[in-house]
Amino acid sequence: MSTLQRARQQFKAHPLALDAVLAAGVLGCMMAGSFVEPHEKDAVSWSLRTPAPLSLVLMVLAALALVFRRRAPLTVLALTGTAAIIECVTGDPRAPVAMAAVIALFTVASTTDRPTTLRAGLLTMTVLTGAAMLAGPLPWYAQENLGIFAWTGIGATAGDAVRSRRAFVQAIRERAEKAERTREEEARRRVAEERLRIARDLHDVVAHHIALVNVQAGVAAHVMDKRPDQAKEALAHVREASRSALNELRATVGLLRQSGDPEAPTEPAPGLARLDELVGTFRSAGLHVEVARADHGTNLPAAVDLAAYRVIQEALTNVQKHAGTEAKAEVSVVRVGPNVEITVLDNGAGEDDDPDSGGGHGLLGMRERVTALRGTLTTGPRYGGGFRVHAILPVKTRTPAAGGTV
Repeated sequence: MSTLQRARQQFKAHPLALDAVLAAGVLGCMMAGSFVEPHEKDAVSWSLRTPAPLSLVLMVLAALALVFRRRAPLTVLALTGTAAIIECVTGDPRAPVAMAAVIALFTVASTTDRPTTLRAGLLTMTVLTGAAMLAGPLPWYAQENLGIFAWTGIGATAGDAVRSRRAFVQAIRERAEKAERTREEEARRRVAEERLRIARDLHDVVAHHIALVNVQAGVAAHVMDKRPDQAKEALAHVREASRSALNELRATVGLLRQSGDPEAPTEPAPGLARLDELVGTFRSAGLHVEVARADHGTNLPAAVDLAAYRVIQEALTNVQKHAGTEAKAEVSVVRVGPNVEITVLDNGAGEDDDPDSGGGHGLLGMRERVTALRGTLTTGPRYGGGFRVHAILPVKTRTPAAGGTV
């Protein structure tokens, strides 16, 4: 770090010291200017003329006031302006006390708003110039009087330009910071949505297939000694369900791979086209399922198709887990106007027929899937026993893939 940069940092950390250095410089300039005496032929001579005592006092007081220009800019402007007025009226020849008033006016313009700058600038220019022209020892048209008007105007204009630039730079910085925060928040939101989507898929896959494996393993253990053929069949279903679970888990977890990873899964997501296959796995596990469809010819968006499949899968899994061994389920898929309606009913033959009793997230996951697609989901007990799941999904999604949350 260079000496200049270190000095700049020190001054930024101690603004009062910077103002004291500035005030000393202004005092030196005013003192030097007080020795310049103009002649009749516009020549300039550097004589050893000593300024009047009053002029020296006014210059020192004005310079001292500039030390506090940042803390009280309007007060400092009033003090330096008063000193400049006294010098304009009494000084002959004049000392450049008005220089301190110009610096104070610049400070006011750079630290306040434009209306305040306009009022302070006009007042300072009018009072100083009027006092110099009307009450000063020089003729009203003297060059020194016009110089006071010009320099006060320049001080106000320069200060306003500095303030405007600072505001512009600050606005750009704030917009850049806001844009950066927005990008970070969007990235976090997308990551959270993707994690939620993967968690739903994992829950659906694991809950469905593990439930089937549990039922078939129980059947095999129960009939192993007396009916080995049926036990072998149950174990074959366990093996098939395990293989399906592994395949779907591999496809889901494959979404987490990087773009350069080999052998990324290309199998399409399941949909209602595989409904018969899904129902077959439950029938193989001993659940009596009836299916009624009135949606033929309806092409569903991929997100809606997957959500419909997952709702049916989770609902039948809940029937398998909670409705008892004698449970029966009915599945209907119907196209009604702009929507497709999914209904899953069971007779609730078992004692544990509440899907929420196990503390899982099945119903919550279904509701989040359906809501993400601007659909509705209603669940609850049926009159006379059993449970009902009813989902209404729009055939045409109104959001782009619902933000990737299905």
